[in-house]
Order: sequence, then structure tokens, then C-alpha cells
Amino acid sequence: MRFRTSMLALGLLATAALAGCASTVPGGGTQVATTSYTEQIFADSYGSVRDAGYTLPAIPINKVDKQYVRQIVSYQTSEKPGTIVVNTRERHLYYILPNGKAMRYGIGVGKQGFAWSGTAYVAWKQEWPTWHPPKEMAGRRPDVAKYVEDGMGPGLNNPLGARAMYLFNEKGQDTLFRLHGTPEWNSIGTAASSGCIRLINQDVIDLYSRVRPGRETKVVVIQ
Repeated sequence: MRFRTSMLALGLLATAALAGCASTVPGGGTQVATTSYTEQIFADSYGSVRDAGYTLPAIPINKVDKQYVRQIVSYQTSEKPGTIVVNTRERHLYYILPNGKAMRYGIGVGKQGFAWSGTAYVAWKQEWPTWHPPKEMAGRRPDVAKYVEDGMGPGLNNPLGARAMYLFNEKGQDTLFRLHGTPEWNSIGTAASSGCIRLINQDVIDLYSRVRPGRETKVVVIQ
């Protein structure tokens, strides 16, 4: 059994390395109940936003599946408020609120072969971040190689979008996985990224405002 568990962990690490990311050790023990109803939906929160000198375009939210629109839902879990639960299969991210509720966001997840699971915490966060693609990604995509060292500066076309939250493992090591925005709103609900979790920019700004970096901000990713 120990051998089998070790091989599973190694397999996840190898998969993440191919993605240009590094995985956390599987686990978390989260007990999640299926959401039963929507208490409030924020369909009017996707207009054009002026932020730090940038103007984010409005999202044609009528073209987004309603389940991926930001909303407060009933949600029973053993995790405490402030925890982030990412359900990659559902394409939902839950920010746990008190009293059996959660703020739910639609997400885009890793392509097949780049998926990951485990536990981490938000070590730090950044507004309008600079993007540094991993060397492994540059090997697959020569068009991004020039950004490995100097990075791509913040802007409307930056793959990390308007905000990024950086996930570290329990040993304090950077997992290279991020929760971040994206200019590609139509990728929400799909498996399109190289392993990280992407949100509509208007949603990542909202989530960012709720998150306080530190080991208390636990992130649980489940398949």
C-alpha cells in the first residue's frame, strides 16, 4: 500500500513537470456536499472595469453558461470559512463562507495530462502580475521562450490576467500553480490551461479581495 501511494504521488509530480508546474502531495480530506440551490447570482458584475490604469472589457455574460457565473450557493463542507475548494471536474471554485454557504466561481482547468490535485495555501498574491512561463513550457512553445527570463509585463493580454495568487505546499515550497485571471473568458468551463486555475478577470478581482495570504488560507484541489 505504501508503495502504491508513493507511486501515485510520483506520477502526479511527473505529470506536473510536463505541464511546467509542480504538484502538491495528494490529500486534504475535504468532505463536500453537492450544492442544493443558488441564493444570489451576480450576473450584473461583468461590465467594463477600470483598474490600476487598465480598462477590462465587459464580458458578454449571456454567452457564459449560467453555472459558471459568480453566485452564492448552499454548500456543506468540513473546511472552515476562508478555505478555497477547487473542483476541477465541475469546473467550479468555491470560497467557503460561514453558515453552510460558498461563493462559487466558474473556472478553466488544466488540459488532459496537466490536471493536478492536492492541498496548498496562498503564500502571496499580486495585482496585474508579470508572467514568467516555465522553461518546460518554452520547450513546448517556442513563441513564449522570450518571456522565461524577463517575463511578460502586466496588461490586458497577459495570460495571468488582472490578479494572481501563488500556491505553496506545506513545506513552504512554490508549487508553480496559480489561481489567476484570464483575458480568454470563453475558456471558462473548459480544460484549456497548462495546469493552473483560471477565472474571468472580474471574478478573480472579487476572489482576490477576499483572500488573505498565509498558511491559514488553505486551497484544496479535488478531481
